[in-house]
Amino acid sequence: MQPKGIITAMVTPTDEAGKVNQSSLRNLANYLIDSGVHGLFPVGSQGEFWAFTPDEKRQIIEVVVDEARGRVPVYAGAGAITTQQAVELAKIAKSGGAAAISVLTPFYIKPNENELFEHYKAIAEAVPDLPVLLYGNRDRTGIGLSPDFVARCSRIDNVVGIKDSSGDMTVAAEYIRRTRGAKEFSVLAGRDTLIYGFLCYGGKGAIAATSNVAPRLVVEVYEAFMAGDMKRSLEAQYRLAPLRIAFELGTFPAVIKEALNLLGMDVGPSVRPVGPLPEAKRAELKRVLADLGLSVVSGP
Repeated sequence: MQPKGIITAMVTPTDEAGKVNQSSLRNLANYLIDSGVHGLFPVGSQGEFWAFTPDEKRQIIEVVVDEARGRVPVYAGAGAITTQQAVELAKIAKSGGAAAISVLTPFYIKPNENELFEHYKAIAEAVPDLPVLLYGNRDRTGIGLSPDFVARCSRIDNVVGIKDSSGDMTVAAEYIRRTRGAKEFSVLAGRDTLIYGFLCYGGKGAIAATSNVAPRLVVEVYEAFMAGDMKRSLEAQYRLAPLRIAFELGTFPAVIKEALNLLGMDVGPSVRPVGPLPEAKRAELKRVLADLGLSVVSGP
């Protein structure tokens, strides 16, 4: 498979105790598919992967796969600090029916590039028939992925792409340039403000948190570009930018959950210790949503 298009980094709906709300998760999956997204990505960063046990992650993946019913591929997060933990999560994702996995770099520890290569190689070899996406997010993990490293990993049989959340277009451009001809290697934007830029440079799409809230607008960035309408694609990117920038209104990943609740989607609170937005910040978020033409209903 070649990962491409707009893949939603799904929130995980929860109750006040932090337990998964399966009914809301099913509703969200259908809402996103009906809105035209090209893939679903549960238990990633926006999905608060750190908050759930392996069994809970299995449950989340199985629910999303069941609700997707093959209409779009389901990518599952399998990031962990140790190789053994990541291999376990990769196998859980495979048994749960995921079409591919995305593996965040380790965090807290800082392995060197040879250690990190062996980490990804071991994960890929543990699930040889499951496509693997690298996932670089230096701001969150403290580990950046060099173009040399990504080019080296692209030669592992079932490593098929990378989600790049570095926010550095020079790095992203080098990922794309250095992996040309490496099967159908996909470089996907992890910063929703840069989807158009990635596409211009040869990227294949995005794994986008904002597409929980404004899926049709994010899809428009991609589909207008693919149709050759660069002006419409760029205008859609401009309209989307304030929603991504609004992440600064609260502690990650609260803003997208708060936005969905304001739109009546009932995805619950962020898992503690992340708390709700102050009322003044929530009012700013409401203005961002209104400017996007989204209907705010009663909310917390």
